[in-house]
Amino acid sequence: MSRVEAAVACFQSGYCCSQAILATYAELFALDRELALKLAAGFGGGMGCTADTCGAVTGAFMVLGLRYGNTVPVRSAKEAAYQWVRQFSERFKGRHGSLRCRDLLGCDISTPEGFQVALNRKLFSTVCPKVVQDAAEILEELL
Repeated sequence: MSRVEAAVACFQSGYCCSQAILATYAELFALDRELALKLAAGFGGGMGCTADTCGAVTGAFMVLGLRYGNTVPVRSAKEAAYQWVRQFSERFKGRHGSLRCRDLLGCDISTPEGFQVALNRKLFSTVCPKVVQDAAEILEELL
């Protein structure tokens, strides 16, 4: 199974989008899977169900940080990770038009009404797996 398929399968097994991405790529960086799941747990549903930045996107940002992140506190070292995050963002927006969960789903899941719309339309099982897949595909290109 490819990492892209593994990320989608992880999401479909019940983990949130950010967990699916980070946990799938964790082993590449000697990050314990259980720790990766815990680290990413609060980012699903667009930053903790606030419908802001998509969890698959934030999970991808964490993976890019593991690959390109700095370990010294100087601006030039930080810039490398920022450049990769910008590249990811541009590619993701090219596919979906936005990085925001509410835009991707077409409803605001931070409200009870919006969350119910997402459930009724089965958006978590129709839209979100494709978003996770696309985030993983873009990561495969950038890593």
